[in-house]
Amino acid sequence: MRAIGGIWRWRHNPLRRTTDLVEAWVALSALLLVLLVAPLVGAVVGAVAQSALQQAVRDQRDSRHEVTAVVVRTLGGSPFEADPDTGTGRDTRTRVFADWKAPDGTAAHGAVMSGLQTPHRGDRFSIWTDVHGRLVARPMDTATATTHAVLAGIGAAFAAAAFVEGGRRMILWRMVRRRYARWDQAWERVGPDWGRTGTGS
Repeated sequence: MRAIGGIWRWRHNPLRRTTDLVEAWVALSALLLVLLVAPLVGAVVGAVAQSALQQAVRDQRDSRHEVTAVVVRTLGGSPFEADPDTGTGRDTRTRVFADWKAPDGTAAHGAVMSGLQTPHRGDRFSIWTDVHGRLVARPMDTATATTHAVLAGIGAAFAAAAFVEGGRRMILWRMVRRRYARWDQAWERVGPDWGRTGTGS
């Protein structure tokens, strides 16, 4: 609004300099870009990220399988560790040695993290593996993918707005420097005669 007011105020003002009008137009252009282009950039980036992430979710669901593992024995060291897959980090998982069968039918075993508070031999729990039984992370869910896509869109919109504002400030900085340079040139012409009686007569 200040940009629009500045353009209107300087239209027919006899004290208006060309740089004043240019400055007002630059501010108005930056405002329009921030209001129109930045949200569009955010929407496009968010849509692209959503498509890519949802495809990643589908790929992970196809390549990762939930299987049942059987506790053989608990392992030493820290009895509990925070579960990195949970959002709060409050859920604890116990490190155990377990056996499980891969989706392709081969037997597998190894040290894994279980969700059991006090695991005993023969207890069952779920783990995620690839088709050959190698441990993998839990596949991403659609809600998490959508959240990441939204955050990517918001970040892109803010980045576009910051880029526009940076461009506006750079243009104004160059205009001010040029204005000061012109003032210095004018002062060099007038300065030696400043204050002398009859100067310019």
